[in-house]
Amino acid sequence: MVMKIEPAVVDLSRIRVSCDRCHLSSLCLPYSLSPSDIAEINKIVKHSHTLRRGDFLFRSGNEFSALYAIRSGSFKVFTYTNDGDEQILGFYFPGEIIGFDAINSNNHFSSALALEASSYCALPFTRLEELSMSIPGLQHRVLQLMSREISHENELVTMLCNKNAEEKVGAFLITLSARFGLLGYSHTHFKLAMSRQDIGNYLGLSVETISRILGRLQKDNIIAIYNKSVKLLDLDRLAGISTRCNDMRIADSCVTPCES
Repeated sequence: MVMKIEPAVVDLSRIRVSCDRCHLSSLCLPYSLSPSDIAEINKIVKHSHTLRRGDFLFRSGNEFSALYAIRSGSFKVFTYTNDGDEQILGFYFPGEIIGFDAINSNNHFSSALALEASSYCALPFTRLEELSMSIPGLQHRVLQLMSREISHENELVTMLCNKNAEEKVGAFLITLSARFGLLGYSHTHFKLAMSRQDIGNYLGLSVETISRILGRLQKDNIIAIYNKSVKLLDLDRLAGISTRCNDMRIADSCVTPCES
C-alpha cells in the first residue's frame, strides 16, 4: 500500500525589499558584514526580479554582467554536450548565488532556467568589485562563495564516479535535506521542483532507474512520496545508503557505470 502524505508547505516565495531585512541574509553576500557595509551593498543590488516557470535567468553565451542571488523558487543550471543533449550541472535554491562560472571569460558557460515561479536579486559585478576594494569582508565572502561552488563540483564528481545508482539517489536526497535545513525549512519534508528526468540527467541515471529506486526506498519505509512532495522517514538508513561505498572502503569495486 502506497503511503500518502500531505504536500509540504515550504514558503520560498516571500520577497524582502532590502539585504539587511532579508531572511536569507546569512546565506548570501551580507553574511558577517556590518550594518553599514550591508547598507552599501544594498545601494547597488537590483532587487526582486521575478520569473515564471520555464523562463531563463541567463543563457549560455550571454555576456556576464552580474551575479544572481536567488530570493525564492529554484533553478536548474545546465549546458549542452557536443551531441546537443542537455547536461544538468546543478540545482539552486534561495540564498544561493548563480553566475560564478562566467567571471573568467565574461560570458556565461551555462544556462539557468527557473523550475517554478522564482525571484532573484542581481548584483552588478563591476560595482561589486569596486565595493570589495573598500569592504574587505565583502571580498572575503565572495571568495568563500566561489570556494563553495568548487566544493560542490568536486562532490558531484565524487558522487558520479564512486557510487552506484541507489547510492547516488540516496546522496542526492541527503544533500537536499541539508540544504533545505540550512534555509531554515524542514530537512525531512520538502518539495522536489525538478522532474525525475532532470534528477536522472544530473545523476547520470535513466528516468526508469530513478523511479525504481524511489519506489524501493518508499516500499522499505525510508521515504514517502506524494506527487512532488518527499518525506524522509529514516534519515539514518538513507545516510547509510548514500555513504555505503565509502564506508566499506571498496570504492574501486563499487558500481561506477551510469546504470546499476
